[in-house]
Amino acid sequence: MWRARPLATQILLWVLAILLVTIAAGAALYATLTGDTLDDQYKQRALDIAATVAQLPEIPDALAHNDPGRRIQALAEQVRKNTSASYVVVTDRDGVRYSHPTPSLIGQRIEEPVVALDGNGHVGVDNGSLGRSANGRVPLCAADGTIVGQVSVGILEEQVTTRLHAQIGEIVLYSLLALAIGVVASWLLARALKRVTFGLELAEIATLLQEREAMLHGIREGVVGIDDRGCVSVINDEARRLTGIRSAGAGRPVADLLPPGRLRNLLVDGPLGRDEVVLTDEFLLVVNRMPVLLAGRPAGHVVTLRDRTELEGLMRELHALTGLTNALRAQEHEFTNRLHVLSGLLGLGEADEAARYLAEVAGGAAAQAGDIQVRIAPAELAALLVAKVTTAAESGVRLVIDPESELDRGYAEAEPLLTVLGNLIDNAVDAAAGGSQPREVTVRISDIDDVAHLVVTDTGPGISRTELAKIFLDGYSTKSTRDGIRRGLGLALVRRLVVRAGGSIEVAPGPGARFDITLPLRTAELEVTR
Repeated sequence: MWRARPLATQILLWVLAILLVTIAAGAALYATLTGDTLDDQYKQRALDIAATVAQLPEIPDALAHNDPGRRIQALAEQVRKNTSASYVVVTDRDGVRYSHPTPSLIGQRIEEPVVALDGNGHVGVDNGSLGRSANGRVPLCAADGTIVGQVSVGILEEQVTTRLHAQIGEIVLYSLLALAIGVVASWLLARALKRVTFGLELAEIATLLQEREAMLHGIREGVVGIDDRGCVSVINDEARRLTGIRSAGAGRPVADLLPPGRLRNLLVDGPLGRDEVVLTDEFLLVVNRMPVLLAGRPAGHVVTLRDRTELEGLMRELHALTGLTNALRAQEHEFTNRLHVLSGLLGLGEADEAARYLAEVAGGAAAQAGDIQVRIAPAELAALLVAKVTTAAESGVRLVIDPESELDRGYAEAEPLLTVLGNLIDNAVDAAAGGSQPREVTVRISDIDDVAHLVVTDTGPGISRTELAKIFLDGYSTKSTRDGIRRGLGLALVRRLVVRAGGSIEVAPGPGARFDITLPLRTAELEVTR
């Protein structure tokens, strides 16, 4: 089949077919035009020879006396031989020949009319007794200007054909040369195309394109190809979903497709070969940027985007559970020590002292948990605060819930509040744990007109004024990665949730950090009425 032929063979055959058709058409057109041109040239040449003969004074004089010595024949033959004309025929007004290459025809009348009697020269193609010829006829005038006859000169078609054949030989030579050049050019073109396409045939290229499209749009990771000019060369459906790009994007600069921010910076000029976490309005993405080299030369980059939103949430929940487990383990040792104290008091017979000690131990933690539960209505938030008190104590930090804190009703959307408060407390505990005594974190919670007000302060080193503009940037952190948790996401996530909810966040510089947040929330009663 035609498609199964190698690319070089297809190119060669197509080039040869095109050259043959064009050369054949050109040769036919050239031959036709050249033949017409030669006919015109020979007609004009015959007319010029006839005019020259008509200017000889001996011919009209001899014609006036009926040419007794055949002077006209001698002059006509001399002119014919000198000019390579096929014939020079002189006739009188009646068409009687006085000269002819065939002497036996002299004195006979010509078959066609004497057209030059009108005083004008005439050219044409004459099918005379000698064959087809290019003919020129002029009037023959006496000394007084009277037209006494006609001079007819012809050049046989054989001379025209011979001249045309000579030129056709040149055309054939040129055509063969053009064919040879075309073959060499097609071979060089085929080699160049094979080199560009890495030796692949057309069917293989089409198959690769289909496979690429199927793989590119079938995987669950976002893929963006960026050329060396910073323009998107390829982007799959998953990448559009994760980045929010709605248009096709191919051929356009990345700066035109994405708003300013960390995601655009990573796609254009991010670190190579390293996973970077980006927090967008909807997703938590892991971005990896790898260079593309073609024949050892840089040809752009390939960026992969992975959705880590759910996984990161699970990892943070696991981290929180791990912290709570460690706190419970520490409490287990503490309770074991207290049991040993009780056992010792009872062994010494100090029953009253043992009862007092037991009441003190049992009432402390329960009283604090009960107080939080009374003042903080949402059960999830109260449980979070109780757990954070325990985990903070494990880190050597005292977490204080402000006595004025109060949240007297449940909320239909408590998740943003839990996430914001949990991240702020974790950051505050980490900061206070690294500072000097007293290591303390204070939390105050209140709500006015369905707007939650959160204030979290700590006794840590605080935030410098130069860092205030950076702490909410995605990926910015002064801490190293710990337990697989990526730093630089907590405050960026807090800010995103607060802004999306229509709230505000203010930070006071150190020493000792202070976060003031307002967070509008829908109440459970409103949710039920809807």
